[in-house]
Amino acid sequence: MESRFWPVQDVLAHLAGRWNVERAVRDLASGEEGRFSGTTVFSPLEDGGDGLLHHESGTFLWRGTPRPAERTLWFLPGDSAGTARVRFADGRPFHDLDLTTGRHVADHPCAADLYRGEFTVQDADHWRTVWRVGGPAKDLVLTTGYTRAG
Repeated sequence: MESRFWPVQDVLAHLAGRWNVERAVRDLASGEEGRFSGTTVFSPLEDGGDGLLHHESGTFLWRGTPRPAERTLWFLPGDSAGTARVRFADGRPFHDLDLTTGRHVADHPCAADLYRGEFTVQDADHWRTVWRVGGPAKDLVLTTGYTRAG
């Protein structure tokens, strides 16, 4: 199966707006699976600075129990328009992002675990992330599809 990627010249302009989110979470150790369904909004930073505030909210279903879930990240300008520096809401570095080829792989060490994310852009309205989390505490795959909200 041949993959095709859609290059992004200005990552912040591309991501701006509202996206519908569907995420599958698979625990490779236990075989358990969960799902997240919700929205992600990329909006201007509240302080008026360059970059975007990423706010994700929705429902996470795990072990048959639905729970509200949300997270906030900052997407700050990188060294060129096709790149960004992603930070946690408290300002700690998460990963860099370069979508100039439509595909990027990023690593984030978290204690003894390693998060490795693959970002792929299919077209102007669809992109996807696959995070593989491995280490002594976690053995997970999180696959997220983003569709621009109409």
